[in-house]
Amino acid sequence: MKIQDVPQDPGACLAGHEKLNYAVDAEGKYVGVPTIGWEVETAVTQVSTQITVEQITRAWEDARAGRTSPLGYHMAVVQMDAGQLANEVGLWAWQVRRHCKPAVFAGLSDAMLSRYADAMGIAVATLRQVPDAPDVP
Repeated sequence: MKIQDVPQDPGACLAGHEKLNYAVDAEGKYVGVPTIGWEVETAVTQVSTQITVEQITRAWEDARAGRTSPLGYHMAVVQMDAGQLANEVGLWAWQVRRHCKPAVFAGLSDAMLSRYADAMGIAVATLRQVPDAPDVP
């Protein structure tokens, strides 16, 4: 992309800030060029955010209804799947999925809950509960 082609579309994503893009100058060298946004990037970010909100809301509804444990909800909030969380806590993904069952989750040790909480950057007390409303971006 040439310097003059760097998009300058104001959008909600950057909220008046600039970010750095790289473009080719007249001599063919890459240089940093500030941009205030790009319409396509704004649209993609909005769709992505909406999908995340829907996933968190669905996980919250499932946890509130007892179809999944609080672990499933908190995984959605931090946008981790079973494989990612398993890797962080040193388990197999099937074990994390099993811990998403309410009855199994209820029997987890404090040490296991602490490993999960640390991996997600939350307190054990927070991990044990499902909030009154989903924590959406």
